[in-house]
Amino acid sequence: MSYKKTVLLPQPIEQEAEQYLLDNGCELIKCSECTVEEVSRQLPEAEAVVLRTGIKFTDELISKGTNLKTISRTGAGVDNVDLKSATENGVIVSSSLGANTDSVAEHALAMIMSLTKNLKMLDNEVRNKGFRVRYTNPSNDMGGKVLGLLGFGRIGSRLADICYNSFNCRIIAHDEYLPDEVKKKYESWVEFVDLESVLKQSDFVSIHVPLTEATRDMISYGSFKMMKNTSIIVNTSRGGIINEPDLVKALTEDEIGGAGLDVFNSEPVEDDNPLLKVDNVILTPHTAALTKECVVRMAMGGVKRVVAFFNGEAPEKVANPDVLK
Repeated sequence: MSYKKTVLLPQPIEQEAEQYLLDNGCELIKCSECTVEEVSRQLPEAEAVVLRTGIKFTDELISKGTNLKTISRTGAGVDNVDLKSATENGVIVSSSLGANTDSVAEHALAMIMSLTKNLKMLDNEVRNKGFRVRYTNPSNDMGGKVLGLLGFGRIGSRLADICYNSFNCRIIAHDEYLPDEVKKKYESWVEFVDLESVLKQSDFVSIHVPLTEATRDMISYGSFKMMKNTSIIVNTSRGGIINEPDLVKALTEDEIGGAGLDVFNSEPVEDDNPLLKVDNVILTPHTAALTKECVVRMAMGGVKRVVAFFNGEAPEKVANPDVLK
């Protein structure tokens, strides 16, 4: 099958990635603004979409893609694409799964270490003539602590590797969907346990599961009650997995030691979100994967899959494999 190689960009992408499309004979359709109305107007001409996170491709929107063959996500997740609709409309959806592994693992570790070392509080004290806090608020070491992982995919296993080899952490993990053959590869240094064991035993809990109906509010007040009152929880996956009101309650009641969030129930964070008034939490604006290097890797992955599709190559990292049947 021959293609016109028309590619819709709802949002700008990195220059290297845009140039790659042009160098491979693609015709670019750029949206003046990333709105449903603008994308709907431009979509009928497109055979492919390189999609960031600024808009959700719903069933209504996908149905307007009369020539649409593939949606290529620059990120690792595909929760802004209606996969059922894409499959029904014969649209291949793929993602840049794996491109953000190191970046997100590093971000999770940075949050854990910052909370463990009390960096936010200590910095504030120095700025407010509180230098003597060095005698009254000791921080903690990472060495020998228990890291608990909820989800043991690419990012979770990478964080485990760093903490085990660099800090001699004991590693425990809970992942209901991890194949037994994968678990066997790690069983010499990772204990695979149930969710309750992760919560009760861990000094640091890091979340690396996708947001699904099964994982929504996976961590609630009852979960925090199980945890050590010194423990730290970090979420760099998706908002909604931690129940935010319950987290605020747990933090203000000192049920846990601290939290780090890169993702939220509602993004951008609303001005009246109670988390903004809690001291023992670090908040970042969904930037774990947005390092200078990672955004280029993700964008290049997205455009390379589009070009490969136009060249008749077998699609990779497909999120809706049923569409290929």
